[in-house]
Amino acid sequence: MATTEQPRTVLERFPAGAPRGSWPAEEYAAAQRAQGTNAQVVMDLSTDQFLVVTDTTTQ
Repeated sequence: MATTEQPRTVLERFPAGAPRGSWPAEEYAAAQRAQGTNAQVVMDLSTDQFLVVTDTTTQ
């Protein structure tokens, strides 16, 4: 099964080494969702960062 990736915009980047119990990427994404932005957290393994992304819409 082939997957087609949607273009995404990176809203913010967070280092993966946050203190235990701290979820800054998830908190940031939740705040964005509360403002109406469909934000998701993904892991960028090549840079060891959590990215908060949203789908890029083309008009």
